[in-house]
Amino acid sequence: MHSMFVLGDVGSFFTGLGHGIISWQFLQFVVAFLSFFGFVLTSATILVLAERKVMGWMQDRLGPYHTGPWGSLQTVADVLKLLLKEDIHAGNTDKGLFLFAPAVFLAPAIAAFAVLPFSPYVGLPGTALATGIIYLVAMSSLDVVGVVMAGWASNNKYSLIGGLRSAAQMISYELPLVLALIGVVMLTSILDPHGSGVGTISVKGLMEFQMSSLYPGKGIGFWDFIFKGFTPWAWFFLVQPLMIIIYYICGLAETNRAPFDLPEAESELVAGYLTEYSGMRWAMFFLGEYGNMTVVSAIATMLFLGGWSGPGVAYLTGLHSLGWGFLGNILALGYFLGKIYGLCFVFIWVRSTLPRLRSDQLMQFAWLILIPVTLANILITGALYLILNALHINNTIFLIVLGVINWLMMFGFFWIVGKATVATTRRAQAPAIRARQRSIALELPGRASAPQLPAPASPLVEQPGVASGVQQ
Repeated sequence: MHSMFVLGDVGSFFTGLGHGIISWQFLQFVVAFLSFFGFVLTSATILVLAERKVMGWMQDRLGPYHTGPWGSLQTVADVLKLLLKEDIHAGNTDKGLFLFAPAVFLAPAIAAFAVLPFSPYVGLPGTALATGIIYLVAMSSLDVVGVVMAGWASNNKYSLIGGLRSAAQMISYELPLVLALIGVVMLTSILDPHGSGVGTISVKGLMEFQMSSLYPGKGIGFWDFIFKGFTPWAWFFLVQPLMIIIYYICGLAETNRAPFDLPEAESELVAGYLTEYSGMRWAMFFLGEYGNMTVVSAIATMLFLGGWSGPGVAYLTGLHSLGWGFLGNILALGYFLGKIYGLCFVFIWVRSTLPRLRSDQLMQFAWLILIPVTLANILITGALYLILNALHINNTIFLIVLGVINWLMMFGFFWIVGKATVATTRRAQAPAIRARQRSIALELPGRASAPQLPAPASPLVEQPGVASGVQQ
């Protein structure tokens, strides 16, 4: 009798397992998982080619053009080379940490997509997680562990310094990154339709708050197709423009991209924490960097730019038809990827434009500018809401006033950054300028006063009685 009960339990287990495997939910999970995993792996290849082409265009050069049509297969050849390249281990390394560090660096970039839906139906079960923002912040904080492990385990002073620099940089910019997102979470609390004052930190919930039901021509088929679920005037970017800029700046620092690529400063640290890595393990760090670029762009898209929303998505998926729903999801996926790669283009643009910051400038920028500005934004948002709410002014006026103030703060932020950059640069150049002035005074003893800012140096011509060292 006992064996019959056991066999019955086993049979019911496999029956339930079979129903679960052939269910629509399981199929959706498999498709989403393979899509996300493949997207992370292929996105780096696409971005590397895009970076080479865009930087070549910006710097007036050709970029890759030999391998494949217009050089389109160059990154494919690079991937094959890395797969076949020998995996060299330096001597006297901490072998366990050395081998494990690339996986620790890459895993959070892949895990972050668990709570990022690509369309209304393409998403892992984690997209419904109510604490999605906390999960994403936690995943972005784990990258530093892999970097420090790589720097420490390499038994190389340059790698160690690069790892420590990266740890200091990523920890410093983690705080303003989180503070920049608090303003958006506050808006969801204020705009809560139930009036409870409780917002959301769910990624999908934050995106849905940017889909207003107020649009012209409501009830007319054409306008419903265009604006149902697509109301760009309700995107949080318009209300908090400064916060998306600060979040994006912190994302540049978190991914160690220029101008915040001090951990990989070639002039002083060779390749930083990557110096002793080669082959596929080096490629895993490379893949993690470009994966993090994609994650940063995806979060900015979801929280500030309406996520996958675009003309036709909500209308087609709301028809409850398999064919039209599929087309709506394809459109949503296209809009979402278009916004992501548009922001990734800004990563490349910044790298092609701005020089690398000094270490002191990098830390001062985070602690003396970004953190005070984000804290001020939180205080202004809360105080403005309390004042206008006490005057019984509706939320629309509140959003307009807050948006105007935030845009003014953004222009003030650019002005402060410009002044700070000039001041720190002049302070750093002051010893060199004074040394140059002393050199000119020694070269021309008959002239009592040397110019404050000398003209560009002419070709060295050795003068009689003046040593070449002093001339330089």
